[in-house]
Amino acid sequence: MTNIVNLLGKDAESLLEHQCNTIPRENLYLPGTDFVDRVMLENNRPNTVLRSMQTLLNHGRLAGTGYLSILPVDQGVEHSASASFATNPLYFDPQNIVELAIEAGCNCVASTYGVLASVSRRYAHKIPFLVKLNHNETLTYPAQYDQTLYASVEQAFNMGAVAVGATIYYGSPESRRQIEEISAAFERAHELGMVTVLWAYLRNSAFKKDGVDYHTSADLTGQANHLAATIGADIVKQKMAETNGGYTAIGFGHTDKRVYSNLTTEHPIDLVRYQIANCYMGRAGLINSGGASGNNDLTDSVRTAVINKRAGGMGLILGRKAFKKSMKEGVELIHSVQDVYLDKKITIA
Repeated sequence: MTNIVNLLGKDAESLLEHQCNTIPRENLYLPGTDFVDRVMLENNRPNTVLRSMQTLLNHGRLAGTGYLSILPVDQGVEHSASASFATNPLYFDPQNIVELAIEAGCNCVASTYGVLASVSRRYAHKIPFLVKLNHNETLTYPAQYDQTLYASVEQAFNMGAVAVGATIYYGSPESRRQIEEISAAFERAHELGMVTVLWAYLRNSAFKKDGVDYHTSADLTGQANHLAATIGADIVKQKMAETNGGYTAIGFGHTDKRVYSNLTTEHPIDLVRYQIANCYMGRAGLINSGGASGNNDLTDSVRTAVINKRAGGMGLILGRKAFKKSMKEGVELIHSVQDVYLDKKITIA
């Protein structure tokens, strides 16, 4: 098992001993072995969706814990194949993407329709597939930031996927259209028995002000999570909150001063706890993203996992930090993240 205390270093006590005094853990619907029976059984999802969710939760190293470890590799479209795979060219081949997820013991592999379709007959029965339906692409010039549907729900279903995912750029001029598109797609996915996962991201140049990037502000990302749950996301993917006060700093929308005095503090666990509260108190599971690859990937990934778990989140969806390394190093990194969720001494704050 990974030595988590050593990796956290000077932050170990703050992160591992923190007690959340904002939103009590007793008010949350927490991950667990019985999450489908205890939480999802109350909603209107068809039985086949419940079965698909249980399939996700029963696969990989985290099987039976209620937590998720997902490998997402849609960056070949989102960031270009060259920017994503030049460091490690074996991942130009979709087979190696799926093999990394299998070797790492992930609950599922998430990627584009093209990547997963190209190897679906070999792998769809070996690891759950999550098909990402829409993407931004960087070949348009001048650059344009929008999410466009690349595949249909039916295409994902026909290749044997158990889940579909999509991104909405909340705050962007195109968000209203994206909300309509993805709401309809998620409805159809549920009819066909698939779990729905929303990348509930913010995108607006006005969300950067006075040198602070409020795209990761707890109050703004929290509202994005609330909108994600509103359109039927079973799982919400969100960047980990790193700041707060986006509404007040930018001066728009609607908020309440008690969000900043009673419901959050500056502690990262409390900020993520507020993100979870906006996922209908955890009825929709929150998975935080692993972020870009850098010089301290292992420490950063374990830190993110500790914050997510102790806040009450459902797991981590981590891609670039793993596939920009050798397969052996990528597997080891993902295992270290999974070790956080397997460690019973790391409890909900």
